[in-house]
Amino acid sequence: MEKGGADRGFREMLSFGVVEALLGRRSRRFFMGAEIPDGVLAFKSRQLPHALSELEKMLVVSACGGNTSWHHMIYRAARYAPHLSNYAGAAGGRTFPSAAGFHTSQTFFTDDDGVYTLEMRDAPAFAERGAEGELSLEAFVANVRGRIRKIQDGRLLFPSEVPFTEPHNTWVFNKPSTLVVIPVGDLSQHVLLNLCYMLQNGLVLHDDINGRPIPGIERYSDIVDVQNVWPLTFVEQWSMAELSVELGTSCYAGVLMLQAMGLGGWMFNGIDPFAMLGASGDPSVKGLGFRFDTDERWPYANPTGLEGVMEGYCPPHHGDMRVAVEALCERKFGAGGPFNPETPGPWKDSRRVRSAAQVHEERFRACVAHQAQYLYETFGKFPATVPSIFVLMYLQAHHLDLDFYDAFFNDGAYLKTHGRHMQDWHPEK
Repeated sequence: MEKGGADRGFREMLSFGVVEALLGRRSRRFFMGAEIPDGVLAFKSRQLPHALSELEKMLVVSACGGNTSWHHMIYRAARYAPHLSNYAGAAGGRTFPSAAGFHTSQTFFTDDDGVYTLEMRDAPAFAERGAEGELSLEAFVANVRGRIRKIQDGRLLFPSEVPFTEPHNTWVFNKPSTLVVIPVGDLSQHVLLNLCYMLQNGLVLHDDINGRPIPGIERYSDIVDVQNVWPLTFVEQWSMAELSVELGTSCYAGVLMLQAMGLGGWMFNGIDPFAMLGASGDPSVKGLGFRFDTDERWPYANPTGLEGVMEGYCPPHHGDMRVAVEALCERKFGAGGPFNPETPGPWKDSRRVRSAAQVHEERFRACVAHQAQYLYETFGKFPATVPSIFVLMYLQAHHLDLDFYDAFFNDGAYLKTHGRHMQDWHPEK
């Protein structure tokens, strides 16, 4: 890893304790070049904006979305023991947890040079762990560097002004020199995976909005008790809550890295999520550029995917929901999937472990697709009541202007890593 003059800061980061990071975590918003124009904390930085180095950027992005070797998966479910529980969507693990190992999110980020995506969602382990569980940080970051794809030139076209940005963030968000990390979740895939989870555990959907069972669900009474139901609205709200945790913990992992590195920044959600994905309705506010649709039945536009980058498991990116289910099964059971016998893993006999999972049979797939297609046809989109693609939490990283904190705060407003950051990471400045 090319550290150059940052060698001292890099060593300090490696020795920084997790308890120090936990107790030292604070939102530190005032960056070099920033200005608060009025009020009790009015201050104009005397420093020029200072962008993160390539190494700093890679470390932060790696913390938010890097691969951490193999996912260990869930070992057992009483309902279908002794088969291995087969909920997971990915074989590789990342820096943040995901409900049942679904891993339906993808990391995007932007800086002065461009907008990027980190193609890590289905990546295999970059390395096997050592005897004491260790991994090489250099190899971890190098793996991230090798999986970054630039999708736009220049900083994200997203204004830091109302109504796109909440009033309290307009002075600080997405400014020159800052790095913004944007985890994006695929709720269409997440809900599909939960329909699979439900069916494996003897449950089907009930349309509580229209007050009726899914029409035709009785055809599957040979594989499930069709009277054992969960309400549609509950399942979709539950899925959104699960995915929100995934997005939030991705950002929180990055926040802990900021403390160790001595970078400023914070995690937040004060951004219009639809505009961020590209559904602002304003051609000058392109956001990430996802495709979206509108319908008089919906209270808001529905983003469905970014072609060739992150496509939702729903139409128009799949012909219908049966096609989407087949794509989901290919992700789980096909080459590189968590339940493919040929996929390596962390076990002494990984082939035997992965082979212990049942492959979703034809009747199972048809039942899941039947429910999903009903939602799509009835409500005009899938999922029915929540966005197909979802964004909530963001992480911004930048270089602190310590003069602001020294002017207004008591001692302890920033950590020793912040106090020494410029001399340790940028001795040339």
